[in-house]
Amino acid sequence: MFEHHRQPLAPLPTFIRRMAACFIVSQCIAAVALSVGMLGYHNIAGLDWVDSFQNAAMILAGMGPVDHMSTTAAKLFAGSYAIFCGLSLITIMGIVLAPVLHRIMHKLHLADEDVDEKP
Repeated sequence: MFEHHRQPLAPLPTFIRRMAACFIVSQCIAAVALSVGMLGYHNIAGLDWVDSFQNAAMILAGMGPVDHMSTTAAKLFAGSYAIFCGLSLITIMGIVLAPVLHRIMHKLHLADEDVDEKP
């Protein structure tokens, strides 16, 4: 997906396409994570769909739970979902930032090659 360090830096339109593709992939991952949370809160915790969405979205965004979980199964799901969301957030940020960090590192590497070539 990315150019090799010996290849020239990708043009700006290619970089923008990569950013868009990574953003779309990250949003798909977020939608799946949100759906998992909504289904779990609805089926395990017994919340209605709107409350399930609110709880799942708040956990996924890192804000914390809204409703109190009363059953053991609901508490276990909420804890497991919180861990899952933390890992999802790290994954999503890695996907979104990968093209930017690659471009920065590639540009720095090209700058090092220019310094090495000068007498």
